[in-house]
Amino acid sequence: DAINEFDAAPITEKEIQIEAVHYPSKDNLIPVIEAIDEQLITNCLWETPSIEAGCLKSNTERDILKIVVYNRYHKAAPKVAFIKNFGFKHGAIASTVAHDSHNIIAVGVNDNEIVNAINLVIREKGGISCVKEGVDKVLGLPVAGLMSLEDPYEVATQYTAIDKMAKTLGSKLGAPFMTLS
Repeated sequence: DAINEFDAAPITEKEIQIEAVHYPSKDNLIPVIEAIDEQLITNCLWETPSIEAGCLKSNTERDILKIVVYNRYHKAAPKVAFIKNFGFKHGAIASTVAHDSHNIIAVGVNDNEIVNAINLVIREKGGISCVKEGVDKVLGLPVAGLMSLEDPYEVATQYTAIDKMAKTLGSKLGAPFMTLS
């Protein structure tokens, strides 16, 4: 049996919406994580938010996307922020390979695809997923959310396919899942 502590319930789009009036700002700017390719270090940028119907949204033209961390160990509200340099034009990715806590982390262009990517990982009780225009791929990692009990060659093949799909979302990152973790 897989050893796994996983007690996350599926989430909805409403749970990751951010009302503009409730988000920290400085001179009407919001904090945005700046991911740097092949680096563990990130920067904090202050950017003008995109607002639609009173809620903060991703902006693919400016490469500012929503990022979500969702507790996999017990019921807790998802934590939502924004990140730059993923380059996605559509779609979302999610993973439980997220050091040091291995909670679920996701990034994407819209709430629907972000939630779908997260819920695919929840269904597998850990793993990585990619969602793009109605096409979903997920690699279950039910051993602590990090490993699989399946044949390693099959896991490698599935990982390669999901990684390739993630790169078709528009990212220039060498390893989108590694940057996410």
